[in-house]
Amino acid sequence: MPIAKTRWLANLGYATALTLALASCNEQAPQQQKAAADAKPQVSAVTLRPQSVTITAEVPGRTAASLIAEVRPQVGGIIRARNFKEGSEVNAGDVLYEIEPSPYQAAFDSSVATLQKAEGAVPSAQAKVDRYQGLTSQAAVSKQDLDDARSTLAQALADVASARAALETARINLGYTKIRAPIGGRIDASAVTVGALVTAEQTTALATINQLDPINIDVTQSSTNLLALRKSIADGRIKTTGDNVSVNVKLEDGSKYDKPGKFEFLESSVSQTLGTVTARATFPNPDRLLLPGMYVRATIEEGVAPNSFLVPQRAVTRDTKGDPTAMFVSTDGKVQRRTLSVQRSIGNSWLVAGGIDDGDRVIVEGIQRVRDGQDVKVDDVTLDDATGEIKQADAAEAAPVKEAANTPVTK
Repeated sequence: MPIAKTRWLANLGYATALTLALASCNEQAPQQQKAAADAKPQVSAVTLRPQSVTITAEVPGRTAASLIAEVRPQVGGIIRARNFKEGSEVNAGDVLYEIEPSPYQAAFDSSVATLQKAEGAVPSAQAKVDRYQGLTSQAAVSKQDLDDARSTLAQALADVASARAALETARINLGYTKIRAPIGGRIDASAVTVGALVTAEQTTALATINQLDPINIDVTQSSTNLLALRKSIADGRIKTTGDNVSVNVKLEDGSKYDKPGKFEFLESSVSQTLGTVTARATFPNPDRLLLPGMYVRATIEEGVAPNSFLVPQRAVTRDTKGDPTAMFVSTDGKVQRRTLSVQRSIGNSWLVAGGIDDGDRVIVEGIQRVRDGQDVKVDDVTLDDATGEIKQADAAEAAPVKEAANTPVTK
């Protein structure tokens, strides 16, 4: 057979096979498109339930010692001894410094002698008055002599009182030669050494004591947030927890301080430059982990919002207007887009004020594959509050099937 004819037959066979393959594809395409149209996209949804949500505010703050005392001498003299280790813990009443007591001891002894001398003159003066009173009645002593005797007795008693006061002053000054700790706490570095000369009530402190247990934390909050909180309380959306407001602290390295504190007070004025209000909380600090001047972030429990809904943040998006929206699954299995009224973030969720009913299911996975009004297959899941990890929901947690197909009104 000629070569040209052989090639022609081969090309004819290839063209026939290609035509049959295209015809088969054209027959299968409508079936595949129909099957794809019938398939419902799979989404994961969380069933929302009303709950009481603790409202907290995270604000910056600084630690401060609960008590601060600057140690100063109340008498002058030479420092004879220092009885503490710098940076150690001291108790109230501990002797920190000793001033040379010799001159004050001598003054005390002199005051004792003066008091004894004054007391020695009293019995003689008293006896003279008693004797003159009897002689005056017999006209043996003039009334003027009796008045002079009484004056001498009064002067002797006054000398005793003066000497006793001088003795007490000398005793106090002698006691001041031992400089004691006015409060308990951690003492800082000493400003003087043994042999230094100090004076009474000098401006330079010998040392400073800070009481670190408990320790204060001063936090600042904007007056705008404070007004919004009070309005929510007045409207009944938030209920206060009473006087025992709990406060938690996060340290500079991001770790959480394991001991909760107690809210103490809120200042009555607003800073004119910053527009903030200062509040104070007290924390136990037995391990001295918190030191004065540390930067912290405090979480204050402002109140409780009853019957509230928490929507996972991963389920909320923004529309072209910037309003928060979320995809919900209705009772008939269709997707609904709703605009939410978001108040604030609570952990990994948003606190929503309206637009949700008990048992509504919000889509948390597969949002990109669905559109409003589309039929979907729903896989009921739950989210871990701490990590946001998706977990399969138990049968009891799955959304119940409602008889009515009515959906909540979008707010």
